[in-house]
Amino acid sequence: MIQAERISKRFGAIAAVEDLGFQVERGEIVALLGPNGAGKTTCMRMLSGFLRPDRGSVRLGGYNPWEEPLALRQSLGYLPEHAPVYRESSVITYLRFIASARGLGKRAYDTVDDICERLTLNPIAHQTVSTLSKGSMRRVALAAAIMHRPPVLLLDEPTDGLDPIQKQQVRRLIQDLGKTSAILMSTHQIDDVLVLCPRTMIMGSGRKLLDKSTEELLHQSKYHNAVSFVARESIAARAALEGMSGVSGFEQNAADGRLYVFVQGSKPQNQIIAERLTQKNVPFLDLRLEVGRLDEVFAKTVAEARP
Repeated sequence: MIQAERISKRFGAIAAVEDLGFQVERGEIVALLGPNGAGKTTCMRMLSGFLRPDRGSVRLGGYNPWEEPLALRQSLGYLPEHAPVYRESSVITYLRFIASARGLGKRAYDTVDDICERLTLNPIAHQTVSTLSKGSMRRVALAAAIMHRPPVLLLDEPTDGLDPIQKQQVRRLIQDLGKTSAILMSTHQIDDVLVLCPRTMIMGSGRKLLDKSTEELLHQSKYHNAVSFVARESIAARAALEGMSGVSGFEQNAADGRLYVFVQGSKPQNQIIAERLTQKNVPFLDLRLEVGRLDEVFAKTVAEARP
C-alpha cells in the first residue's frame, strides 16, 4: 500500500506540495495528473524516500522511508522521470547486475530473460546503453525498476518516448503488475490513463484538486453522452437537428470537421439522432456516442483552481 498523510514540502518561498493526502491499495493503478509545476515529481520523490517532507508522513508497503529505508527499498520499484542507468554497460549486463543486486540469486538470469522478452529488449541486449534511443533507454530503466516484481511501484511518465508498439507492450506489463502491486503513475498521457487507471488524482499548485474514479471524471465532461459525426454539410445537419427535443447545442471541431451534438439528460440519443439525419436526407459518417474527454475535465479543474 502507498499512504501519504498531509505531506508538505517547500523550497524557500515556493510551496511545491501542500497538505497532500491519499492512499493506493494493492491491486490499484492510480493516475497522478497535473500541469508542469503542480508538484507531481516532488510528491514521487517524497514517497520514495529521496526527499523528506517538511510535514506529514509517508508509508509504502507498511514501511516508513526514513525509519526502515532498506525494507522500503526492497519492496519498492521506482521509475523516475530521468532514470539513472549505467551508460557504459551493455543492456544485458546492466539488467543482470540489477537482478543480482536485488537478491534474485539463481532466478536472476531467468528473470532478466523473461523481462527482455516482454519488453522486446533482446534485439538490443548486447548494445551499450549509451547508444540507445530515448525509447529504448526508457524500457531498460523500466525493466530495472520492476525486476523484482515489487508490491509498490512509483512510475513517472513510463511511456515517455515510446513508439505505439512499445507503448502497447509497456501497458500490458503495467496491467499485469497492477494485479498484485499498488501502482501510482504520474503522466501527461491521457490515453495511458484511460487504458490503465480506474482512478485518477489531479494536482494543481501543490494541492490535490480531485481524486475520483476515471469513469466519474468522464461523466463530468461536457462531451459525456454527446453524439458526434462527420457531415459533408454541417449547416444542413444543424438545421435538421435544431429544435429537436433533447438537443441543447452544437460544437464543430475545426481540425477534422466533426460535429458534436450536446444533449440533455443521461439517456443516449445516438440512435434517435441517426434516424433524424436519415429522415432529413442529410448524409453523415462515423456517428458515435461520446464517453467524455478527460483532457477537458483536467483543463477545467486546473483552471478553476488557479487564483
